[in-house]
Amino acid sequence: MSGSLRQRYTDEAVPALQKQFNYTNRMQIPRLSKIVVNIGLGEALQNPKAVDAAVGDLGAITGQHPVTTKAKRSIAQFRLRTGNTIGARVTLRGDRMWDFLERLTRLALPRIRDFHGVPAKSFDGRGNYSLGLREQLAFPEIDYDKVDRLRGLEISIVTTAKTDEESKRLLELLGMPFAG
Repeated sequence: MSGSLRQRYTDEAVPALQKQFNYTNRMQIPRLSKIVVNIGLGEALQNPKAVDAAVGDLGAITGQHPVTTKAKRSIAQFRLRTGNTIGARVTLRGDRMWDFLERLTRLALPRIRDFHGVPAKSFDGRGNYSLGLREQLAFPEIDYDKVDRLRGLEISIVTTAKTDEESKRLLELLGMPFAG
């Protein structure tokens, strides 16, 4: 499955980007470098089982074992100590990255209720794109009956594009449904 989106990038996106932005060298053409999927777990401080559930969900969605993230410093108001587990994340590259992006754009996003496209303003100024999902149920790999709690997840798509405009065009050509 991962071959089809990568093939589309090579066959359609590369020539279109080269034409639109007048690249002289093939290496200037923006490409995806990685996708980072992250779940923040504020409730893990009171409920240690939340970490296991989130790691399981993230593993099912991405097909790769997540790394738990720890607090770097203590924050008294949040009852947070340095070293507490506060999240889980996966960095996807290569075939898994292409496979995940295809499942995200073709399966998960269209399943979201009242979905009108992803926000077109969520670029960071350097050609990277981030979007947040309110619940992990958008992915077909998650079994609704086994979910203990709805958790949001952040997806950051890192590209080699120099500007937001180039990055947005790249993602549009790869099938990202932008709103408006």
